Amino acid sequence: MARTSVAEVMTRRVVYLPEDTTLDEAAQAMRDQSIGDVVVTHGPTMAGLVTDHDIVVRAIAEGLPPRTTTIGAIATREMIMVEQAATVDEAARAMRERGVRRLLVCDSDRQLVGIVSLSDLALLPTAA
Repeated sequence: MARTSVAEVMTRRVVYLPEDTTLDEAAQAMRDQSIGDVVVTHGPTMAGLVTDHDIVVRAIAEGLPPRTTTIGAIATREMIMVEQAATVDEAARAMRERGVRRLLVCDSDRQLVGIVSLSDLALLPTAA
């Protein structure tokens, strides 16, 4: 597993939604795209990340109305990036150290090219 790069396992399709998108709209986008996260934007700038887990735990479980609460209100603002050339072991270590389940993946110019999740890493075959 150590030699597998993040680029080999990451999800390349990144969905961006404006921070004023409501939770129900974001959940529908996630369902329609078969994804578990969206990048939250403020104008042309990345402003955070929201996952399906965030919607459930930070909003629904707290009684926030999904038709009026925005993703900007619950977004994780600290976005952790890893370069696509990093190994999956390095990505797993970063997730463990920072207590996150997803990392944004960038190229050598720090442009976003994908997202890698803990489940992406868990699906890797183990060495015999």
